[in-house]
Amino acid sequence: MAGYFCDSSAIAKRYISETGTSWIIGLMRLAAKNEIAVAQITGVEVVSAISRRHRGNFLTTAQADKAIHRFLRDFNNSFGVIKINDSIIRNAIYLAQTHVLRGYDAVQLASAIALNTKLSKLGLPAFIFVSADNNLNSAANAEGLAVDNPNNH
Repeated sequence: MAGYFCDSSAIAKRYISETGTSWIIGLMRLAAKNEIAVAQITGVEVVSAISRRHRGNFLTTAQADKAIHRFLRDFNNSFGVIKINDSIIRNAIYLAQTHVLRGYDAVQLASAIALNTKLSKLGLPAFIFVSADNNLNSAANAEGLAVDNPNNH
């Protein structure tokens, strides 16, 4: 049992078959008893990724509808959702400038940092940051987070 903060590129692999999908599915199995946390914006990003795959003819309408339905069920019932607040936005601005990150990537990283700061104050172990984005993983590593990339599994 472990805790994982998954950005959108990692979570999307649960609903869209690609490199790393099997590893993410294993991570999220109930029997693994892992805790999965995501940023609030992950909802928008994953639905967008699935919809873009549909528009690009990589998913049928039925496949896209099923993937969105399954994701929203998990988003609402299974994941710990980190709410975006002013403190996270301020840190995301700093992270975007410091590490030259895209906007939502900076928000993802700031959300993971906020979660791990809270856990540390409670004396609990940090979550592992999971992303399929190498630049974001480098920034997370530079910020002192343990990192894993589903594309490596």
